[in-house]
Amino acid sequence: MTPNDAVQRLNLVLAHAWMVRNFLKHADEVQEDEAMLDVHRTIFDVIRAVEPSRERGDQAEYLRRLGNKLPKLRKAAEALATDFRRVSSHTNFEMASLSLTGCVREIEQILAAVRLPPGVPTSESDSPEA
Repeated sequence: MTPNDAVQRLNLVLAHAWMVRNFLKHADEVQEDEAMLDVHRTIFDVIRAVEPSRERGDQAEYLRRLGNKLPKLRKAAEALATDFRRVSSHTNFEMASLSLTGCVREIEQILAAVRLPPGVPTSESDSPEA
């Protein structure tokens, strides 16, 4: 998969994650639960972290930044999957959890499939900000 193809697919996946964020941000059941608030804040942080490179068309930086943020997003998805029933057993929360978990899985698969051109740095230490 080319970096361009990967970025296009990742933007679609992140759009789905954004909808989970929007649901959680406005869910009354979440407003007093700091752990659940962290989930939607993490999604926001991840998407905003890649936005400048997407706008500039810097695919290598976009992929590097998203790769660096992925562990944080994975942890948020795991927290949501573990804790959503504590907040609400409503199907909306279950589906939000499944959706975010699916987003993380899809991001992992896309990042694993992308072929970066030779010489493009990929490690976190090569990135000025993670």
